[in-house]
Amino acid sequence: MSVGDVLIIDKVSAQAGDTVDLTPLLVVDGSTITSDADKLAKVKVTAEVVKPAKGPKITIMKYKNKTGYKKRQGHRQHLTQVKVTAIEA
Repeated sequence: MSVGDVLIIDKVSAQAGDTVDLTPLLVVDGSTITSDADKLAKVKVTAEVVKPAKGPKITIMKYKNKTGYKKRQGHRQHLTQVKVTAIEA
């Protein structure tokens, strides 16, 4: 991830145009890789909410043979599209 990238993340309760802070799990800076929790606590990633989005539709089918039981269910995950505006180390 770098400044200017557009990411799709799980739903965030923010409107389009709002800014959100993301917690980094891993920082790669050239050949240096940082995964230490103490060092990552100092890194701040800021992103701007672009728009809400939805994931692909998933169909869930349940069926039991010889009993006449059929159940169909669908699911569509709510997501948020964000654009990274700043990474401060």
